[in-house]
Amino acid sequence: MSLKQLTIFVPNEQGSLVSITETLAKHNVNLRALSIADTEEFGILRLIVNDTKTAYETLKEEGYLIKLTDVVGVKIGDEPGKLSKALAVLDEKNINMEYLYAFMSRTEKHAYVVLRVADNAAAEKALEDASFHMITDADVCKL
Repeated sequence: MSLKQLTIFVPNEQGSLVSITETLAKHNVNLRALSIADTEEFGILRLIVNDTKTAYETLKEEGYLIKLTDVVGVKIGDEPGKLSKALAVLDEKNINMEYLYAFMSRTEKHAYVVLRVADNAAAEKALEDASFHMITDADVCKL
C-alpha cells in the first residue's frame, strides 16, 4: 500500500530544478509533494507525482541519478496535535522514522504526510489500527 517516491540527486547549480520541473511538465507529470535537502554541491529532491513511471523513465533518460523509494502516506486531520498523535503511534511501536514532509489537499481539510520509516508494513498497520487513513499512489493520482 506504500507510495512510490522519486529521489533525485541534483547538482546544486542555478537552473537544475528548472530543468527537472520543465522536463516533467513536458511529459504531463504533475507534482503532488516535494522536499529538497541540500549541501554545498548537491541536493536531494524527493517527489510524489501523479505518474511515477513516466517521471522515473524520463528523468533517467535525461541522465539524472534517480531511485524509487517506498514511503508511507497517511491522511491526517488539519488540526493541532493530529501529527503528534500519528508520530506517537509509530514511536509506541518502536518504528524509526527517517524523515517526513507534508502536502495539503486542494479541497479537503486535511494534510497528507509522507513518512520514510524503517518498516513500511508495520507503520501502515500501526497507523491503520489507530484509525488513520493510509493513502496510495492511486489516491495521489486523483489529487
